Amino acid sequence: MSGRLSASSQCLSVQWKRSVDGGVITSLTSGRVTSSQHEISDEIAKIQAESPGRAPLLDFAPYRSTALRHPTKELQLVDPEGAELVAPVFGHSDVDPVEADLTVQRGGDPVGERIRVHGRVLDGDGRPVRRQLVEIWQANASGRYSHQRDQHPAPLDPNFTGVGRCLTDDDGHYSFTTIRPGPYPWRNHHNAWRPAHIHFSLFGTDFTQRLITQMYFPGDQLLALDPIAQSITDPAALARLVASYDHDSSEHEWLLGYRWDIVLTGSHATHLEPSDD
Repeated sequence: MSGRLSASSQCLSVQWKRSVDGGVITSLTSGRVTSSQHEISDEIAKIQAESPGRAPLLDFAPYRSTALRHPTKELQLVDPEGAELVAPVFGHSDVDPVEADLTVQRGGDPVGERIRVHGRVLDGDGRPVRRQLVEIWQANASGRYSHQRDQHPAPLDPNFTGVGRCLTDDDGHYSFTTIRPGPYPWRNHHNAWRPAHIHFSLFGTDFTQRLITQMYFPGDQLLALDPIAQSITDPAALARLVASYDHDSSEHEWLLGYRWDIVLTGSHATHLEPSDD
């Protein structure tokens, strides 16, 4: 994900600090010389013109917030047994069906537009992936996460956790009832807003097989301005991250339905993020 950086791009300065034992340590702090949305959009357009293709670039300059933490070297294989020592363990019976309904978890009605998001998890040949653990997390209708790190001035909803999970059925189908998330500001550049989205996590047969992606909503004007989404330079691949309105799954005077299928492999696979983001 690489491109030119303008003079007004976010700068980083090194501050030197002396530890209590006399040693010198360093820390990176943000200079916060922020770019405008116009500059970010120009960078995105230039990169997409020079780097057409399906896979997102790892070093994507408009995505300022990940400049110090994206991978810069080839991935290395890790001993799965060592990773599994710290992984949680649960049985399929531990996933309660009520966990898939984010509107009933706190005993009261959350604020916002009630929606159903459903679809199928498929392999590259179109076969259903059965008994797949699917987890989601999202902001509330005001665009705020129920998390201590999210302190931007939008109201929390005491009746909304923003997290849920389910298992796919024998046809690979999953379904969540939730609230449509709101967009929210982030500090990638000046006046930066993330489009409304829901994070999805899928597990394979063990916890070393975790895949993470994001689902967006149709018609969102912020999508074209978002460096994270636009790091996918293939328009067809980006379109596969956008759900479609599904009137058949909408309910009279109750909720609107959206369908979003997840394809794990093959040329039409859903874009999956690095698991540490």
